[in-house]
Amino acid sequence: MRKSVLAAFGFVLLSLAAPAWAIDFQVGQGWSYDARPGEEASQIYIARIDRGLGTRTIYHIYVDGLQLKNPLIEGGLQNNLSHIPLTKEALEASVIGEPRQLTAVPDISEGYVIWREAFLKGQAGVFTLPLKQIVQHIEDAFNKPKE
Repeated sequence: MRKSVLAAFGFVLLSLAAPAWAIDFQVGQGWSYDARPGEEASQIYIARIDRGLGTRTIYHIYVDGLQLKNPLIEGGLQNNLSHIPLTKEALEASVIGEPRQLTAVPDISEGYVIWREAFLKGQAGVFTLPLKQIVQHIEDAFNKPKE
């Protein structure tokens, strides 16, 4: 009897350690995500997935519907980020709801080519934070006072 109790307890522990579900992200999916206040309608579009580039799978997304303060562009507000490379964990921590299939995938080629070249040289990385935090860090960088 003691062995069966220990076996059952071990099964429970293993069940708790493994994720209850895993999201199957695919190119061409659109997702809602936990966005910053005022950007609740913002959307993520998965435009490319790199498997085997570096040590992990890298998801390349396009984000639309932003109100990113950027003094470098006309009008001072940027409504999209055309290329963000991030980990599956960061993407999982960001998305909400169910995916929808896109009829057309956003073109991220310009930003992707620049990023890939720098990544292969060890000069660029992959975001590991939830998207809400990434967007805020980018806005903060655009608006950092010059020293």
